[in-house]
Amino acid sequence: MLREILTIARRGVTVTYIPGNHDEMFREWLGLGFEVAGVRMARDAVHEGADGRSYLVIHGDEFDGVIRYAKVLAHLGDWAYDWALALNRVLNLGRRRLGYPYWSLSQWLKRQVKGAVKAIDRFKLALAGEARRRGLDGVICGHIHHAEMRMVQGVMYMNDGDWVESCTALVEHADGRFELVDWAAENRLSFWRRLGSPVVAVA
Repeated sequence: MLREILTIARRGVTVTYIPGNHDEMFREWLGLGFEVAGVRMARDAVHEGADGRSYLVIHGDEFDGVIRYAKVLAHLGDWAYDWALALNRVLNLGRRRLGYPYWSLSQWLKRQVKGAVKAIDRFKLALAGEARRRGLDGVICGHIHHAEMRMVQGVMYMNDGDWVESCTALVEHADGRFELVDWAAENRLSFWRRLGSPVVAVA
């Protein structure tokens, strides 16, 4: 994946790398005009969609109270998250052998904790508020690993999730329409197709 991104950057496509809390050491290079293989680094960016609407593109950890004000809790959370991912890999290896589709343990754990659900809601409100403050139509972010597209107080909130936990990505179509691609769901469809069962698509 990284090689493909570098290839399109060398072909002249504008690629912007926005560091997050897991690679925050690169933030020390921001403001230096640092560029590698055609990839520029920035704290955030504004993306103008094909339909003319503008979106704040930001990792989002700056708006997470735990990351900003409780570093010890943040490190404990990272440690617990890494363990959940490791356990998730083992669990899904067994599920795959039994013919079951991908399932995210860490996402399930988050949904069981009321505090986590409230934190996600606060995060959405904070990011939507920042986009509105800058006079933009929406925000594209990540950080909380919870893929979602919805209007939040008149601003389009789009979280692309991630490739590790939710196996999702955000894509923009030529007409400016955005879509969340769910690799796990796609994989589930291909699994049933291999079994010869009919596939029903619901729009």
